[in-house]
Amino acid sequence: MKKTKIEWTEATWNPSTGCNKVSAGCKNCYAETMAKRLKAMSTPGYENGFSFTIMPERLETPLKTKRPTKYFVNSMSDLFHEEMPFEFLDKIFEIIRRTPQHTYQILTKREDRLKEYFKNSKVPDNVWLGVSVENQKTKDRIDILRQIDAKIRFLSLEPLLEDLGELNLNHIHWVIVGGESGHKARPMKKSWAVSIQEQCDQQGAEFFFKQWGTWGEDGVKRSKKANGRLLLGKEWNGEPELVLL
Repeated sequence: MKKTKIEWTEATWNPSTGCNKVSAGCKNCYAETMAKRLKAMSTPGYENGFSFTIMPERLETPLKTKRPTKYFVNSMSDLFHEEMPFEFLDKIFEIIRRTPQHTYQILTKREDRLKEYFKNSKVPDNVWLGVSVENQKTKDRIDILRQIDAKIRFLSLEPLLEDLGELNLNHIHWVIVGGESGHKARPMKKSWAVSIQEQCDQQGAEFFFKQWGTWGEDGVKRSKKANGRLLLGKEWNGEPELVLL
């Protein structure tokens, strides 16, 4: 288990590392930058830099933690990457099923492979399944996610790159919004985030505002920490409740 500073989870579990860019949100990928740094530091598991690599030696990590923990799965990769063998995915989900005390948050930009895998496999009850949506072009991912029978479905609208307009949040339980970080970050406008918050309120989805990132609510570029995570003067820490019957 690796503790994390990601505001909406507790720990990360990376049974694979590495990825490649598939849409606009990937342009300034934090994981790619970090992977290159870890390779330069000779950190185990990053010998291949950001090339996709499965990590069988990490499979049993959650078994070693008895305390109920919220895991973000593959913060350094995409669980449904094109090079991920379904046989290895089966092993990952077997570990998930063996650890019902934990919650696993799985986020992907590869909605087609997500749909393909769960054609013949049930989503475990302790999995929160999500897709990333950064612009109008990627809103179709929401419709694919909605077709999959998961106890909790969520959206990560980060980095939010434009006004998403109307969102259909039917059967979507949780929405995370955030701006981009880093010196090449693209700005997020306040009106885009407020629109999403209002739609969550209207449609009954929990809303979590993660950060402004490099560009503040006032449109000024400064440190991520200085910009903080207040929207309309308050923190938004909504989170879905999972009641297992």
